[in-house]
Amino acid sequence: MRKFFLWASPILFILAAIGWYSQMDNIWKISLITAFSSLAIGIGHSKLLSGYQYTFWIITAVCAGLIYPQTFLHIGSIDLRNKWLILIIIQLVMFGMGTQMSIEDFTGIRKSGKGVIIGLLGHFTIMPITGFILAKTFHFEPEIAAGIILIGSCSSGLASNVMTYIAKGNLVLSVTVTAISTLAAPVMTPFLMKIFAGTMVEVQFFNMMMEIIKIVLVPLAAAMIHDILKNYGETARKRIDFLTILSAIWLITLFFFSNSLSYETDSTVGHLIEISCFIAGAFLVGKAYHLVYKAYPKIDSLMPYFSMFGIIYFTLVTTAAGRDNLIQIGFILFLVAILHNSAGYFFGYYLSRICGLDKSSSRTIAFEVGLQNGGMASGLAGSMGKLATVGLASAVFSPWMNVSGSLLANYWRKKAEVEETTQTSLVNS
Repeated sequence: MRKFFLWASPILFILAAIGWYSQMDNIWKISLITAFSSLAIGIGHSKLLSGYQYTFWIITAVCAGLIYPQTFLHIGSIDLRNKWLILIIIQLVMFGMGTQMSIEDFTGIRKSGKGVIIGLLGHFTIMPITGFILAKTFHFEPEIAAGIILIGSCSSGLASNVMTYIAKGNLVLSVTVTAISTLAAPVMTPFLMKIFAGTMVEVQFFNMMMEIIKIVLVPLAAAMIHDILKNYGETARKRIDFLTILSAIWLITLFFFSNSLSYETDSTVGHLIEISCFIAGAFLVGKAYHLVYKAYPKIDSLMPYFSMFGIIYFTLVTTAAGRDNLIQIGFILFLVAILHNSAGYFFGYYLSRICGLDKSSSRTIAFEVGLQNGGMASGLAGSMGKLATVGLASAVFSPWMNVSGSLLANYWRKKAEVEETTQTSLVNS
């Protein structure tokens, strides 16, 4: 079936070209989107290119958002840029990613302490500084420039773990750096945004920290609750069950008596009550998901697809919302994405080598520094109500990071195999 879609895509591209040349708008627009969709499905037929299937879906989303912007901003009366809708989807993205992690990932610092410190230092210095320099050099509008700095200030994403695995890098180090940088994000991301983007857009440190906790840490906590229930025995299960019951009682109490409580929504007390509700929700979701897992164990392997869908959604809506900006500066923004991403790989690798890490660990740090969490950047931009401007960088950077990461990972994999063969030959001789 995939073979059919693969062969159909060139025909559709030709049809799109004919439609464009003949100025038949509906034909070339529909044919082009269908061609990219067909290619995204069909490319899974090729073992050599199957790793780029997700990237082609991202490209399809960008294409659709550019051609039919109004179609992908509203569905009936539903605004696809609604803050609560964005919050729910980004939480689904992060929860899906979290199900691929475990509590053990956060304890890897005991084994790879030096590498973790180098990775965190490189990630939270090289990328925001490079983003700031590039934003100033190319004279972007303040909100678009802030978006470049934002994606450079976010934690590393799970893509870095995948690329490290492909490249035969230090997977334990990669997973640990991703986990710790995610935990550090509620403090580090608002701090870096305040320093580098505070003069471009209004950055409220506490509010942004609260948003990151809701966007990242709460769904991650729900996934870790599932991990505890799955792997840590009867005693841990009883404790989680007790806390889940308390969480349910807390939410029910607030539901019936919230009107009698006097506090400002934007006050510190209001924020703390809101976060407590999200944390209580994390226990309920984690427990509910675990019950589903017990009935259908394969669900864990399906969750990354939900995360991918969420990121494709953000790319589609962001592209549609920022279409005019993207048409004007899309090429320059793409060039900046290449420079920003390349700087992460280059400085991440050589910083690690200078600090004494081996080649395998240095390649790992290169991925951790060079690959950011685009979903987190999109979610924050959406929560700020600036998806069309601040969120534009993540829509452009994310597909490129997948392409460049895959190319570099496969190149380093071949080098690692040659190095292993050479070392084996030397030992045998």
